[in-house]
Amino acid sequence: MSKSIIKDKTFSFAVKTVDMYKNLKDSKREYVMSKQILKSGTSIGANVREALNAESINDFIHKLSIAQKECDETLYWLELLYKSEYINESEFMEYKNECDEILKVIKSIILSTKNKL
Repeated sequence: MSKSIIKDKTFSFAVKTVDMYKNLKDSKREYVMSKQILKSGTSIGANVREALNAESINDFIHKLSIAQKECDETLYWLELLYKSEYINESEFMEYKNECDEILKVIKSIILSTKNKL
């Protein structure tokens, strides 16, 4: 069975995002931004999974491009949660660094796949 680093990283990030959502909802009583980051943060991995089962190279690139957009949206919500003081700097940096790393890997996969065409 082939191991996919991006599949593992995005799933792990999705689990962390669910934990953040639960914490924001339960202890901070924040419902709007927490729901948004839950959607975008878990969507990254879902789109990576779809890409891994793509019907064509173009479908693969398209699904990864959606994952890339979701990752960038997640960074937006992280920044907003930090600037509005719902998460502290340490939490922000932990999630941001992980999200940045995922974004770089996705971009790299997209570029290398396009270069093969």
